[in-house]
Amino acid sequence: MNLPVRSSVLAALSLAALTTTCLPAHAAGTDPWVRTWGENAQGQLGNGSVLAQQTPAAVIGITRDDVRELSGGGGGAGTTANPFAVALLQDGTVKSWGANATGQLGNGTLTAQSFPATVAGLSGVSEVSAGLNHVLAVKGGRVLAWGSNASKQLGTGQDTTNPYKAPISVQSLDKVKDVAAGCDFSVALRQDGTVWTWGKGDNGRLGTGNNTTRETPQKVPDLVDVESIAVGCDHVLALTADGIVKAWGKGAEGQLGNDSTTDSNKPVDVAYLDAVAKIFATSASGFAVLDDGSLAGWGKNTDKQLGDGTNANRTTPVVLDTLKGVQSISGGADFTVAALDDGSVIGWGANAAAQLGDGSTANPTGTTVALPPGSGITQVATTMTGKSAFAY
Repeated sequence: MNLPVRSSVLAALSLAALTTTCLPAHAAGTDPWVRTWGENAQGQLGNGSVLAQQTPAAVIGITRDDVRELSGGGGGAGTTANPFAVALLQDGTVKSWGANATGQLGNGTLTAQSFPATVAGLSGVSEVSAGLNHVLAVKGGRVLAWGSNASKQLGTGQDTTNPYKAPISVQSLDKVKDVAAGCDFSVALRQDGTVWTWGKGDNGRLGTGNNTTRETPQKVPDLVDVESIAVGCDHVLALTADGIVKAWGKGAEGQLGNDSTTDSNKPVDVAYLDAVAKIFATSASGFAVLDDGSLAGWGKNTDKQLGDGTNANRTTPVVLDTLKGVQSISGGADFTVAALDDGSVIGWGANAAAQLGDGSTANPTGTTVALPPGSGITQVATTMTGKSAFAY
């Protein structure tokens, strides 16, 4: 072993541990770090430990100014949950941390790590997205992927038996401007406004008119002028240029927003929405920020993760009048967090694993505050179906 390198890593871990324990949530406005909280059994918080965190701690060595995009993958507790995270830095490189049983850290191994490390040989990246057990990245308009390919979600047309522990090219696609990874499937938005999907086809999540699993990208038919995409575990949202939100995939919890609990293998309109500025997909729910700054939510709500004061699933959007100024939303299995325009981070839903970051494990009756106004936070992320959160 290279002793100098090992010493420097240990020193970094020690420094980060001091940072993590000495910076309470109210001090976040004076420090530059990406913050994280919740479950941490496989090091998915990136703070050098595997201990759960009830209040926002610092991710080791990554400042908010460093990060262009952060994406959480994997799920909650359990040996097959594989929670992890990837961060795209401003210089076009990617760091990863957490579980690694399917090679989702892209570092050439299957070994978990509790602190961020650079994905070797990867630069010039413009977008990144973590799914349940795989990662997508855009470089020069082309898509790279790594991790599990058991459901053909890497789009390589190659072996599905063994995980890919380093980035490999997805077939066929070019001129891609964004990607989104779900539970065992993948979505890409091209510059021409078309959407392409591949991987597991169950519940119609590929949007191609059937439930067939695809090993290479296929165009979603009759869908044009798409400006942005958002992907949950097994459903997809797409915002078109004329402000219409389309959805497809699993619908059992109302996550398609079309007044139904039926799956759809082709795009349907989310009902009663217009003048939409942004869309977000959580594990089994959807949110839309409207042009007037208000927020609407729909889908799974059994743990009050929609924030409407009930625990009833919503099959059509409900406007959340009390939530204004939302800049970013993310959610895992049973909770939601949001970054507001005053720099604060709030949350709602279940909290047994401290996933709301308010210093407790009590389920709240309304919203809680993880980080106060002025914290400098503009974006949030969570593990795909888990109970870990990030703010940057």
